[in-house]
Amino acid sequence: MTKKKLTLKEKIAYGIGDLGNGFTFDLGQAYLLKFYTDVCGIGAAAAGGVFLFSKIFDAFMDVLAGSFVDKRKASKNGKYRPVMMTSAIFLAFLTVITFIAPDVSVQGKLIYAYASYMIWGLCYSMVNIPYGSLSAAMTQDVHDRTQLASFRQGGSLLALLITGVVFMPIVLLFSDTRWGFPVAAAAMAIIGVMSHAYCYKNTRENIQAASSEPIKSSDLKHALTKNRPLWILIIMSIFTISAYNIKIAMLIYFCEYNLGDVKLMALINFIIIGSSVVSITSIPKLVKIFGKKKTMLLGFGISIIADITNFLIPSSPISFTILATIAFVAISIPNGIVWALISDIIDFGEWKTGKRAAGVTYAAFSFSRKLAQSISGFSAGLGLSLIGYIPNAVQTQHVLFGIKGLLLLYPAITILIAALIIALWYELTDERCNQIVADLQQRKLNYSTT
Repeated sequence: MTKKKLTLKEKIAYGIGDLGNGFTFDLGQAYLLKFYTDVCGIGAAAAGGVFLFSKIFDAFMDVLAGSFVDKRKASKNGKYRPVMMTSAIFLAFLTVITFIAPDVSVQGKLIYAYASYMIWGLCYSMVNIPYGSLSAAMTQDVHDRTQLASFRQGGSLLALLITGVVFMPIVLLFSDTRWGFPVAAAAMAIIGVMSHAYCYKNTRENIQAASSEPIKSSDLKHALTKNRPLWILIIMSIFTISAYNIKIAMLIYFCEYNLGDVKLMALINFIIIGSSVVSITSIPKLVKIFGKKKTMLLGFGISIIADITNFLIPSSPISFTILATIAFVAISIPNGIVWALISDIIDFGEWKTGKRAAGVTYAAFSFSRKLAQSISGFSAGLGLSLIGYIPNAVQTQHVLFGIKGLLLLYPAITILIAALIIALWYELTDERCNQIVADLQQRKLNYSTT
């Protein structure tokens, strides 16, 4: 059976879908902690708790969302795309809601923060789970999947770049940041919905399960428990995503206090993330030469070395930006390859169990990412509290050292652990994936003739 190759337009459209995700998701990771501590007046540890408990709640919602889309009967527009597009509209509205500081007590603001962020997370699950499952439904070609992963990572980084460069300048246009934050969030959310709409219109679900039998809850449970590569990827991702997100959360504090100017964040983000956007074009070529696993380990190693060096030397805007760029470019490569791995793992699950549970498989992976995000958000808030951070004040040398450690040393340690996990235990090679796809296609032929 000949595998249908994706067009460039389809690959770009899929990547733009994660651009849409980023215009809502990145705001929470980069600016919401700062909004809670400095605008709402919530204590750093309490604000970190919002991320910890809300993300754990969201992680369980991911599994429910995955179960919902797997059991859902496909319409003429597909199984995943309609759910993604409908939910994206609600997500844009909720993104603005999370950046509103109600005129109530600090305790009331904390309750509002929990409620708004949990509801936002539920809606984000209903966007991200079908979007993530979509790539496995678009193609089974190994090279196309690697390119889809590159375009997805490109969309993600481009969103991080744009929000990193323009969000705070929009906020600072207002003398009262209580107005600036929601206005900036609204602008980003509108672009996010437009991006999801482009993805919806220009992608197609081409891959159907080998078996046409309906999926039951017991099938979903079996698909998860029998998929060893999925659990290895889940454990690895807990460490990589916590490292990635604590960098995003802590950069604004580092720029304001360690480098002395919060406005530097826009320029540093432009250089760091802009370089990463360009670098991910190398992912398909690197994977073709080294394979997915070795390419990931190469990225991990370079990132660890750059972060440790940056931590040990005195900080200046130039030296910090150069080394931070090297580290971010390096970690962006394995973070991009992960999206190709999850598509391979979905195929492995179908090959192993006979059921194509794409939604719940992706949801289990997303569960680990939400858990990692909760850890990084809580670690950032708790870390700021433990080192004695005081909002809108001159910080002591002890606090400055702590901010630097949270930004650079914490990620280096967690990425090292992730590298060891993938090196020692992940065994789903590109060659084996090709054989699995061939077996699945033969099963489809067998079903069609019986």
